[in-house]
Amino acid sequence: MLSSRSKHLLHCLLLLTVIVVFELFTGGVKLSPESSFDPWVRYGFFGCSILYILRYLTFLPLPQVLFNFAGLVFYNAFPDKVVLKGSPILAPFICIRIVTRGDYAQLVKDNVARNMARCNEAGLENYLIEVVSDKPIGLPVHRRIREVIVPKSYKTKSGALFKARALQYCLEDNVNILSGTDWVVHLDEETLLTENSIRGVLNFVLDGKHQFGQGLITYANEEVVNWVTTLADSFRVADDMGKLRLQFSMFHKPLLSWKGSYVVTQVRTERYLITY
Repeated sequence: MLSSRSKHLLHCLLLLTVIVVFELFTGGVKLSPESSFDPWVRYGFFGCSILYILRYLTFLPLPQVLFNFAGLVFYNAFPDKVVLKGSPILAPFICIRIVTRGDYAQLVKDNVARNMARCNEAGLENYLIEVVSDKPIGLPVHRRIREVIVPKSYKTKSGALFKARALQYCLEDNVNILSGTDWVVHLDEETLLTENSIRGVLNFVLDGKHQFGQGLITYANEEVVNWVTTLADSFRVADDMGKLRLQFSMFHKPLLSWKGSYVVTQVRTERYLITY
């Protein structure tokens, strides 16, 4: 069995190999000299200017490419099992907030049950699973489950719609049941927690240095329905492991982007930013 470090070194070697092969086969790096000619003479001033502009436009994503490369190389892509830095009993209250339109009620019920089982297995004590939906789901009555239905008449001050509207509704004074020191883990209806992810969240909130955080989401962990769409989602995993991991770990800021799911926030900070 290879160690975590060995796996990461092989991962870096494969990444560099893919980059070199791609550059050679696409002509990015040429091993043989080309015949020289003056493009200004061959294409004219206007044509040559357009071609140069189009070529330089390819440098626009360079910052994201560099962040992705650095994150994939500098940070271990195969981390070991997360070790808790404190007791789950001492952790602040955590609300796992799932947003859904309510079109797939059975999926939501199944995932709520599976996520609750993972939380219990990880030793999480102070938590609540809150499902925010546009339509009734019919979740079982349980002290750790709360179902919130967003009224059709509800409108936000900013005019936000869809997911943003539902999340804003949860922050209203007559709806919110959380205190300012509690934490919220934002998930989509199809997202499943793992024991490692729960341990990571616990370490993050126990540390208390930052009010916002985000973690890695992987795909194709269940039955694959469509390989094309599943493989298309694979770039999002690389984005998480590269660009997002680097910017949060090194700069503690979303310099380039961040996702809309698996976001961990402290309630008072989230409400403050929404208000102001």
